[in-house]
Amino acid sequence: MVLPVTYRRRYGSRVLAGVFVFGVLAALLPRSSSLAQTDPPLPEKPLPEKPLPEKVEFNRDVRPILSDNCFFCHGPDAGRREADLRLDVREAALEYGAFVPGQPGESALIERVLADDPAEQMPPPDSRKILTPRQKEILRLWIEQGAEYQRHWAYEPPVKAAIPAGHNAVDVLVGQRLAELGLKPSPDADRRTLIRRLHWDLIGLPPSPEEVAAFEQDPSPQAYEKLVDRLLRNPHYGERMALAWLDVVRFADTIGYHSDNPRNVWPYRDWVIQSFNDNKAFDRFTVEQVAGDLLPDATSRTRVGSAFNRLLLTTEEGGAQPKDYEARMVA
Repeated sequence: MVLPVTYRRRYGSRVLAGVFVFGVLAALLPRSSSLAQTDPPLPEKPLPEKPLPEKVEFNRDVRPILSDNCFFCHGPDAGRREADLRLDVREAALEYGAFVPGQPGESALIERVLADDPAEQMPPPDSRKILTPRQKEILRLWIEQGAEYQRHWAYEPPVKAAIPAGHNAVDVLVGQRLAELGLKPSPDADRRTLIRRLHWDLIGLPPSPEEVAAFEQDPSPQAYEKLVDRLLRNPHYGERMALAWLDVVRFADTIGYHSDNPRNVWPYRDWVIQSFNDNKAFDRFTVEQVAGDLLPDATSRTRVGSAFNRLLLTTEEGGAQPKDYEARMVA
């Protein structure tokens, strides 16, 4: 296409002006960058070293070290295993003589980890894996404490933590974890920050200016507890808590297929909200969703809960392909 002469003239003048501006900026850039390079780099703040745990746990402290540094050559893959040594199974490691429980000084594992001779050192230098002094001490303490293994956490029976009477369980557990990491808890937030956090966390809505002022002026030592109780009684609490659960179960008001037609599944949504507002026990909450229609004491409410089983992609084509349905609804 041939442009008109007038347009070409205007276009050409704009291009020339742009080239001129670009040239000026390019001339200034090297000087600016050279000045920036003279600025001293900001000093890096070193991370605090984690204190050693009083009781070494295999899953938490030892397995990550062995998995990252040892299991590639001494793990479950028999085809890649070196020296016929397997460290992911306690019986195999003991049979090989990799360590002597309670005696780190007599354990080959510690001897090889601490070795200076490259021919004896583990992990070998050519692996480019280097254990930190803390990791070496963790392994030594673990063997000293008996070198006990643990199954995957999913197969370990839950143990209720011992919480001192009169203490908030969450605060105690968080405090213990912070101590393990060598961290200190943050200072208490001011009243204005507390009420805003509680409102957003529990009902998903901000407090009104009047509510903030009332909380700030409340001299009662139980002001915080009273605020929590009030928000837990708020109907919006169930709506706020239901958001996460409805995301997990992939709740949707439409079928999610072809024309994406609506479906009347809103009673299930309301059932979830009401369950949170009623503080329903989680085991009951789960059972009513999986088989609420089959319970001996089934009611219309529990049957609504079992609508969980219909929160899946469906079709209204008027036909069915068994294999396709099996893949979509069973698997």
